[in-house]
Amino acid sequence: MKMEVLADAAAAAQRAAEVIAADVRTGVAERGRFVMAISGGSTPWMMLRALADMNLPWSDVQIMQVDERVASTGSNERNQTHIETSLMAHAPLNAGQFHQMPVDADDLDAAAVAYAKAVHALAGAPPVFDLVHLGLGPDGHTASLIPGDPVLDSSATVALAGPYHGRWRMTLTYPTLLRARRILWLVTGAEKAEMLARLVEGDNSIPAGRLPQENALLIADAAAAACLKGQR
Repeated sequence: MKMEVLADAAAAAQRAAEVIAADVRTGVAERGRFVMAISGGSTPWMMLRALADMNLPWSDVQIMQVDERVASTGSNERNQTHIETSLMAHAPLNAGQFHQMPVDADDLDAAAVAYAKAVHALAGAPPVFDLVHLGLGPDGHTASLIPGDPVLDSSATVALAGPYHGRWRMTLTYPTLLRARRILWLVTGAEKAEMLARLVEGDNSIPAGRLPQENALLIADAAAAACLKGQR
């Protein structure tokens, strides 16, 4: 895993936006379009806001979600809400380029199947995302791949997880994430330090540690990197 450590969350978010922008330009030049999946978290919203101001071939970009909480449309708990306000409201993207997880559906199992079909339509079957952005929880989860949840063993493209912190969730699964051309980890905050060290060590006893490292770039702030060798 390649790793870059920045001074703080704002610097890490800016650097992550620069990495995505470079990948977008390369991907569109080589393949004609760019399909990425975005996770939640406060630092990613800074990342997306910075990305929105960059001069990119936006008409060839498709945005999907890594995971989403089952909550009403417009809720601050929805990643969708923050993607719309951080990215969609500022970049020259139309609504059809953002593919939201249908977590307000009455039948969530059918909704997960429907989102899997959308993933396949954009990224292939089996799907290969150009970039997947991931975060890291203090318990070692990433996406909504939660310790001890049956979703860890799902072979579906999209599955349901939870309840976790009071919410069921829809998530891309390991078989979907591991094929990505690039995994971009953005990890900030001292509360992530212990788990970040375990991720870098390849500890597959935590959900995040089960993802491949050869195509991964980790961008962290100094606080999150405090337990890494050479960062003390």
